[in-house]
Amino acid sequence: MFTGIIEEVGRLKNLSGGRIEIFCEKVLEDVKIGDSISVNGICLTVVDFGENFFAADVMPETFRKTSLADKNFNLERALKVGDRLGGHIVSGHIDGVGKILSIRTEGNALLIDVAAENFLLKQIAPKGSVALDGISLTVVNADSENFSVSMIPHTRAVTNFKDKRVGSFVNIETDVLAKYVERLMNFKAAPDVTKNFLEENGFL
Repeated sequence: MFTGIIEEVGRLKNLSGGRIEIFCEKVLEDVKIGDSISVNGICLTVVDFGENFFAADVMPETFRKTSLADKNFNLERALKVGDRLGGHIVSGHIDGVGKILSIRTEGNALLIDVAAENFLLKQIAPKGSVALDGISLTVVNADSENFSVSMIPHTRAVTNFKDKRVGSFVNIETDVLAKYVERLMNFKAAPDVTKNFLEENGFL
């Protein structure tokens, strides 16, 4: 579990054969084999590390559902019990990929418009939370085709968003509460097979 508060931006060392290696510093301070690190919002398990890098295995499903096209990655270590929850609850399980439509200045902030598929937009609400490439952000607006977030200059400066442009892809994780609400609203229970059998055969 993560908070969406990025600790550092790492650089790609190597990506091949289902394994990614990333140059970094801060997230290595207390790293152990088996630790979880969020890489652009994707929860990956440390399988090897050295003085200035760590390695993680990436499953085919992860490649299918996320974007690892960047050369610079937002990194965050897993939340410790007792830590401040500065962002929001982020699981590191990416729901889909969006595309940046525009980046524009509004006062001291940036407004970023992102196109996303409908099944993601159903779980994104104005003033709610969303994680883009692992960054905890507040939703400004959302409709049936895209949504927008606001970002302060500090966040852009200390994350990989300083490299993002119109057309760049971002990993999207919607709010976990929205997922459960949608599941409850749309859930259809399976028929009670045992009861139906008993009724059909005259036992009830």
